[in-house]
Amino acid sequence: MTIHSKIKSTLSSKQSLLIIIVILIGIILGNLILQSNKPKSGEEESSEQSTTHEELDGHQHEEQAKELPKGPHAGKIFTQNSYGLEVVISNQKSTPEFRVYTYEDGKLLDPATSNVTFTVNRLGRHPEKLSFVKEADYLKSNSAVEEPHSFKVSIDSEHNGKHYQFAYEQVEGRVTMTDRQLTLNGVEILTAGPARIKTTLNLMGEIKLNADKSVRVVPRLNGIVESVSANAGDKVHKGQLLVVVSSQGIADQRSDLMAAQKRLDLARVTYEREKKLWEEKISAEQDYLQEKQDLQEAEISLQRAKQKLQSIGAGLGASNNLTRYEIKSPIDGVITDKQISAGQVLNGDESIFVVADLSTLWAEMTIYAKDVNAVKVGQKVTVRATAFEAQTTGTVAYVGALVGEQSRTAMARVVLKNADKVWLPGLPVNIELQADEVEVPLAVSVEGLQSMDEGKVVFGRYGDLFEVRPLTLGRGDDKYVEVLSGLNAGEKYAAQNSYLVKAELGKASATHDD
Repeated sequence: MTIHSKIKSTLSSKQSLLIIIVILIGIILGNLILQSNKPKSGEEESSEQSTTHEELDGHQHEEQAKELPKGPHAGKIFTQNSYGLEVVISNQKSTPEFRVYTYEDGKLLDPATSNVTFTVNRLGRHPEKLSFVKEADYLKSNSAVEEPHSFKVSIDSEHNGKHYQFAYEQVEGRVTMTDRQLTLNGVEILTAGPARIKTTLNLMGEIKLNADKSVRVVPRLNGIVESVSANAGDKVHKGQLLVVVSSQGIADQRSDLMAAQKRLDLARVTYEREKKLWEEKISAEQDYLQEKQDLQEAEISLQRAKQKLQSIGAGLGASNNLTRYEIKSPIDGVITDKQISAGQVLNGDESIFVVADLSTLWAEMTIYAKDVNAVKVGQKVTVRATAFEAQTTGTVAYVGALVGEQSRTAMARVVLKNADKVWLPGLPVNIELQADEVEVPLAVSVEGLQSMDEGKVVFGRYGDLFEVRPLTLGRGDDKYVEVLSGLNAGEKYAAQNSYLVKAELGKASATHDD
């Protein structure tokens, strides 16, 4: 073998050895990588799950919540050594509650053997301690879990003389917006606190004729209609002729009047003659006194006959037509109803016209029994038409003293000016009544309210974080609404342009879902 061949053989052996060493190093490194990616033991995993709240921040909260394993009841499962807890938020009842199932070596325990306490921390709130009582095969919290279910939870449990601690956090209804973002979007931040509210009642009503300024025209005599000179919708003046009736009744009364007048004339002549004779000592005083009495009775008869005609609005009439009876308008106004025609036989007591002054009308509102005490004479109201765009204001002029037995409602009335004739009798209206102004201990701006999940919410601000705060509301006006629960005095919230915070929350939810 030549020297060149020996050198070549030596190099080949070294290269083969080097390749073998590289392969061995690769195998060792691969094993190390695989070992580092292996799932940790139950004890190590539980140790990570019981991390303190200070170690959880930002999106890591959501990631850890996702990584928590699920238990048999689809809740978050925590284990330490052989002991385990499963936390569930149950919505089976009217209000959500925490439920805790306890396990040992994976088997369900009697819940009475564990003493469990939760410490719930929410943004802007003091920590809340929750204790649990046994129910069926689980422990249930002694108070409801308010929305949103966004909080940090510290869990303390005691079982068989041993103490266990776990912690987790879940986030919902929360979004981050910096001061710069708020300024650019014009989002106003206000502080929840007391406010003066003008309480209002929204009532249904109807426009009606002003009964004080409308008249039903009744003929008051039997007869036959000769002519009608007015129709429904016509404007009429007081004293304007409406109907001419031929009535035997009016002829009889006029005849009685004429007879009474003649008897009076005769009685007056006789009286004057007897008076003169008595004064001249020619006739007895008894004859004079008798004629005086007859004169007085004739005067009374004439006065009675005149008053009968005046009571029905009739005059003496023409001497050649005693049966003519003219019916005239009693007031200035508009004929709103007509029930008469030529040739019709009248009974005397039927309504033939309704003449109404439409310059004022009534708006009558229906008041439920629970609101009767809130309605007072003199209160201001706003009346809005339901059929078209029109509104006016007025004051309550009358409140009914009775509540209907069937409807369980009372009635109140507003007098409306109607110079431009916009309002028509029979028109349905909505009536907004302003009751007394009241001071409420806690209120938020109307601009801050948004609708979510079929309820009203505001977005509370805590640093750069905004979180949904579902509210129970009370009285309100066009500026503020009373808060009965869901927000504390002194908490800040988004007011003007709060819908932009809602939009950001929607974007964040969409991104998270993706």
